[in-house]
Amino acid sequence: MSNLVDMIIRNVKIDDAKPVVDIAIKDGKITAIESNLALTATNEIQGNGHVLIPSFVESHLHLEKAFVMDRKANRSGTLQEAIAVTAELKPTFTHDDIMARSRQVIRSLVQNGTTHVRAHAEFDPGQGFTGFDAVMQLRDEFKGIIDIQVVAFPQEGIFKYPGTEAMMVEAMEKGADVVGGIPYNDRDAKEHVDFVFDLAKKYNKDIDLHQDFSDNATNISIDYVAQKTIEMGWQGRVSVGHLTSLGALEPARRDEIIALIKKADISVMCLPATDLHLGARKDEYNVRRTLTPVRALRDAGVNVCLATNNIRNAFTPYGTGNLLHISMLAVPTAHLGGADDQITVLPMLTTNPAKALGLKDYGLEVGKNADLVLLNTDKISSVILDMPAPLKVIKGGKVVAETEVTQKLAF
Repeated sequence: MSNLVDMIIRNVKIDDAKPVVDIAIKDGKITAIESNLALTATNEIQGNGHVLIPSFVESHLHLEKAFVMDRKANRSGTLQEAIAVTAELKPTFTHDDIMARSRQVIRSLVQNGTTHVRAHAEFDPGQGFTGFDAVMQLRDEFKGIIDIQVVAFPQEGIFKYPGTEAMMVEAMEKGADVVGGIPYNDRDAKEHVDFVFDLAKKYNKDIDLHQDFSDNATNISIDYVAQKTIEMGWQGRVSVGHLTSLGALEPARRDEIIALIKKADISVMCLPATDLHLGARKDEYNVRRTLTPVRALRDAGVNVCLATNNIRNAFTPYGTGNLLHISMLAVPTAHLGGADDQITVLPMLTTNPAKALGLKDYGLEVGKNADLVLLNTDKISSVILDMPAPLKVIKGGKVVAETEVTQKLAF
């Protein structure tokens, strides 16, 4: 290896049980991880013993619906009103409006250490492809800063809204990366799932479904999705978001379905900001948390991720684009605060969603892409609790965002 590399990040903590190391980067790849590297670089960063991790991966987000809660509020806080309010607003979204709001979200994501995002982009015969086309444009605009996977997402259903079936095909022809779906919001869940799998097979694409989003376990279809995944040979290529109904099942049936999810190698995205806000609105006492059963899924070996879903709209009237805020919502509500549980949370923001998104060159290893974030803490075990500022966000070996941290006390 030449003594000259593009970047060296010196004295960083990548393992709490080991001394600090230096990271060498050339041509966007990690080329060496050693102590006291005898190399020079055109850009040398002093880590000062801070934690360096692979950058965060946002595995489930809606860009084009962000920052619209001031236009029409969801007064009841229910999922039903959120869907109705959004359906009313979507035809008013213009291309320029969507681009401006989405850019705001993307900048926040990157500033907070995220360099990969899977974006569910909506379309239907009422609004056309305005939102979808904008997200596709953003995918190209921010290339080299953040990688955007675009999901073709039929929020209003496929078969109950005539014309959507053809639009799903057109979205794939336009270059969508993933086939989306929402079985619980259509005339027949199995019909919906069958269509999605057939389309995914035709275009050889992964699948990402909004799945079983309800306080109760009636009319669930995750078992059918898992069986279909195995039947079609799509193991490791299917993700589901929400899956809150699973938590309402009796333990024996829940565990039976979880075993099937594991067999199908389906990834599950828990979306606490939205699901805690919308869930259990009719509970008058002993109010349920209405989250997918994270611990049971994790303990069974299912790939569990934490994601944002929505930012400041009818589904989620808050949010910053900071995945560490999402993890702190999950820690108490999913009982992840115990000593043995905390260490499982950070992977739900990094390596687990990277697996779900099929990122082949992700990770802090030699030969992997240099997509990294330097955090203002000195212990990896403290990242979730400290929620540290991202001092440097690195994408493809280039710094794409920085945060200066200054603090003064008067005592």
